[in-house]
Amino acid sequence: MINIKDQVYRELSAVLDNVSDIYPSNWASLPAVQYTEEENNVYEYADDQEVSSFVRYRIDIWDNKSTSATAVKVDEVLSKFGLKRTSCMDVADPSGMRHKMMRYEAIYDVNQKFIYHRN
Repeated sequence: MINIKDQVYRELSAVLDNVSDIYPSNWASLPAVQYTEEENNVYEYADDQEVSSFVRYRIDIWDNKSTSATAVKVDEVLSKFGLKRTSCMDVADPSGMRHKMMRYEAIYDVNQKFIYHRN
């Protein structure tokens, strides 16, 4: 299993002020960004050893204006880790805020010799 959650947090926090892996508690500082590791499991075994690991991240962005600029920053950060955006959508939010949900996926060689994506 590959664990990059701390590195993702560190990189997102370097370019965004209000990042958390839990539901945002600070709505005074927008945009608010939540990142969640939705899945992290063995993708492939060989000789009873893990060869590759699949990871999926969900990023939620809330703002009182457009979320596009923040989404571009998130894309730039997550692409550094070889994560590919597989979904991006605006979500209706009863608060009236703009809410964008994005998903990213990758398959990593457990020895981190290379990174490749699931088709």
